[in-house]
Amino acid sequence: MLHIWGRLSSLNVRKVVWAAQETGVPFTRTDAGLAFGVVKTPEYLRLNPNAQVPTLQDGELVLWESNVIVRYLCARYAPALYPQDLAQRFDAERWMDWQQTTLNPAGSAAFLQWIRTPAERRDPAVIDKSVAAMTPLLTLLDQHLSQRTYMGGAEFSMADIPVACDIHRWFGLPQPRPALPHLERWYTSILARPAVRGVLDLPLS
Repeated sequence: MLHIWGRLSSLNVRKVVWAAQETGVPFTRTDAGLAFGVVKTPEYLRLNPNAQVPTLQDGELVLWESNVIVRYLCARYAPALYPQDLAQRFDAERWMDWQQTTLNPAGSAAFLQWIRTPAERRDPAVIDKSVAAMTPLLTLLDQHLSQRTYMGGAEFSMADIPVACDIHRWFGLPQPRPALPHLERWYTSILARPAVRGVLDLPLS
């Protein structure tokens, strides 16, 4: 049986749990990280020397790095979500890497200020800088999705999972945002997927 280590308040853990739910394969999950601890124990460090979450155990295989785990789960257990055509696959890979290297860093500061910083200690300048970084990226996504149903084209794929987790976090912040009709249409369709239950319907924390 698959086993996932990590708390659901983590964006990266949400990706992996959602991907696992898309596959329909049974799995168990152990809370780990932040208040749950675990990640600094010798047993966990043997699985993931980075002392971070998520970590996936599938039999003898142990993987860390959330987007790699998403790719693995889709490739092994839900091949319809893992593009077989090489061009389509690397298009999906590109968006997954972009989420990790560009979208996530842009929005993280505002999330940390709004959700994990006490109100009396919040720095509006940090939030403003994060909003300024995210705005062109959201516009880019809106334009991209004006030409296709999902990130990779007509069908839902592994590329949608990391990006949607970041959008879930951003749309959950108590701040205004510009009209993004194509992005919002896509996100609404994502929320209708049964596999997001228990992941994208949770409050931010």
